[in-house]
Amino acid sequence: MARIDEVDAPSADGTRVSLRDSPAGEGSSRRGWLILALLAVVVGSVYWYFHSRGAQANGIGTGAADNGSFDPNAAVPVVVATAHRGDLPVYFNGLGTVTAFNTVTVRSRVDGQIVKINFTEGQFVKEGDALIEIDPRPYQVQLEQAEGQLAKDQAQLKDMQVDYERYQLLFKEGVIPKQQLDTQQAQVGTYEGAIKADLATIDNAKLQITYSHITAPISGRAGLRLVDIGNIVHATDTNGLLVITQLQPIALLFSLPQDQLPEVVAKMRSDRQLAVEAYDRDNSDKIATGKLLTIDNQIDTTTGTYKLKAVFDNAKNELFPNQFVNVHLLVDTKRNVVLVPTTAILRGPQGTYVFGVNSKNSVAVKHVKVENTTGNLAGISSGLAEGDVVVVDGQDKLKDGIVVDPHTQRLGGGSSAQSSFLPDGSTSGAPTGGPGR
Repeated sequence: MARIDEVDAPSADGTRVSLRDSPAGEGSSRRGWLILALLAVVVGSVYWYFHSRGAQANGIGTGAADNGSFDPNAAVPVVVATAHRGDLPVYFNGLGTVTAFNTVTVRSRVDGQIVKINFTEGQFVKEGDALIEIDPRPYQVQLEQAEGQLAKDQAQLKDMQVDYERYQLLFKEGVIPKQQLDTQQAQVGTYEGAIKADLATIDNAKLQITYSHITAPISGRAGLRLVDIGNIVHATDTNGLLVITQLQPIALLFSLPQDQLPEVVAKMRSDRQLAVEAYDRDNSDKIATGKLLTIDNQIDTTTGTYKLKAVFDNAKNELFPNQFVNVHLLVDTKRNVVLVPTTAILRGPQGTYVFGVNSKNSVAVKHVKVENTTGNLAGISSGLAEGDVVVVDGQDKLKDGIVVDPHTQRLGGGSSAQSSFLPDGSTSGAPTGGPGR
């Protein structure tokens, strides 16, 4: 082992100590302590770095709090509305399909070739309008033949009648027997019957000519023509020439649950015509308003529903056959009830409740009884009075007694504006939805 010679080091009291005789193991111990010291410095630097980053982040959050963007003691912003009294309609909602009030498939009643088409596809036609003409010439020939036969039989009948008058004179004078007179009388009757048959043949020929001019049996809209000009048609053809649908008025078939049947029947027995409103597929826009016509005579056991039929004037052709619509049947109207937006109604273990706002802008839980809901309005039978202010948005941040910053509904564009309920129950600050129970 090498030894350190001729090295003096100062001692703690200032005297110099010779290290000439120090062993090599003592130098290794010093190097170990030096490594430990370096490790401590590295660990301390890492701790200081991450600690300073956290402090910087906390400093940013603290600064944000000092700037006022977050304050746990500040009032909670909410949207409010004022309860008012009004009428609340009660609707039964269902799904329906528009059907033509009358549908006619026009067919030919005679055989022949189509020589003229007097309508355009999609045209509105009136009852009696000429639609299609079939070649009438074969039936005109039959008419002339029948008229010729009639003239012939009439001439023969006249001859037989003259002979019969002569036979009567001869029989009175005793020249001919009674049998010969009776035979002549029978011949007169035969020709009288032939003339009646000729007249019937003439009428039939005239009828065929009339059938060759096809007219509209009802007023309505003509569909696409099914046979083109020049084709030969027969009275036995299964396919028609065109289809006419009556659109004014028009019918609507819809279904409702069987549990609602007694109330509907009771309203109809009171001689009331129940209003029926048809809405589009999204149930947002009202298309037309009609009246309930009748109820089906049985309940569908597979679905537990019953069918109803309504009629609409359809003056503007808003409804079209086979159109799918949402149906709202107005069965009653609740008069002078307290109305609030449905978004104000909450449900908990103790029933339905709302958050009411007092004059000090603090909220309190009010338990209410909801009588009915229609669209975005709820009728309250108890728990609220006219003029009470309720929270309609932001209830998830509230609890009993908390202070709020109330705002009314926002209009389109984001600016806050004063909002009030309209007479129909909607608000001026937000669009209303379709009716519903």
